[in-house]
Amino acid sequence: MGNKITIIGAGSVGATIAYRLSHEDMASEIVIIDINKQKAEGEVLDILQGTSFRTPISVIAGDYDDAKDSDIVIITSGIARKPGQTRIELTQTNVNIIKDIAPKIAAAAPNANYVIVSNPVDIITYVFTKVSGIPENQIIGSGTLLDTARLRCGLAEHFDIAQKNIHAYVFGEHGDTSFVPWSCADISGANIDEYAALVPFKNIAELDKDAMIEYVRKSGGKIIANKGATFYAIADSVVNICGILLSANESVATVSTLMHGEYGIEDVCVSVLCLVGPNGVQGKLPIKLTDEEVDKLRASADALKDVISQITL
Repeated sequence: MGNKITIIGAGSVGATIAYRLSHEDMASEIVIIDINKQKAEGEVLDILQGTSFRTPISVIAGDYDDAKDSDIVIITSGIARKPGQTRIELTQTNVNIIKDIAPKIAAAAPNANYVIVSNPVDIITYVFTKVSGIPENQIIGSGTLLDTARLRCGLAEHFDIAQKNIHAYVFGEHGDTSFVPWSCADISGANIDEYAALVPFKNIAELDKDAMIEYVRKSGGKIIANKGATFYAIADSVVNICGILLSANESVATVSTLMHGEYGIEDVCVSVLCLVGPNGVQGKLPIKLTDEEVDKLRASADALKDVISQITL
């Protein structure tokens, strides 16, 4: 029997994740759940009609009971920020949505690994961890995996080299207080500050690190301004997490999980390097950061805690 993946939320992100998964071999069953059942059914029909070119796969629009025996549950539900709406107001609305979803899906799929994508993802991951009753190691926020992908895209363009050769990460919240720990960034084993000098024949310009983190932070807003929403890259990031969860070995990824004293941070979900595999989150990889980088990570955690203190859990 193959793997079963349930997706809650049939908006642009959820539907794109389902479409991407329908063309992978990691799942034989995909369930899409949405409060708008007609929308979910439309997405399913559109996706299913494109699966005739692959080995058979089941794709259905279902209810929470249909999530039974899921290996992975992906939660994308939530609303986008409206004009004039504060971040706190948006956060409380999406927190209320996740509080409604959590007991229903947890009862149906208590053994699944959960991937939280809904924004603000770090806070929604924290709330789901607190209210769902699902073991902590089974809960993963997509966190800064997308930010890390954007960073590697930008660095690959700057250095004119394949993204797979770049090992650099975005830590902290998926938001304005994210940062890049440049002290552990490298290109094929060469520190990123030294790489250009090692390949003088490439004539690479000096890297503007401040501009690069701005590129990462502003990419989502730029895409939304140009086309209305972002969904391709986040879908790829989530499918990558699914692949990790269904693989034979663990991988390292910048995902959002509850902190327990790492870098002096407690009781908040932020992204640092985590070991993730078929048994969910196995633990953090507490690489050495500079004092300045630790301060930035703590500041990011404090910004999230400030928001959490203003919402009703």
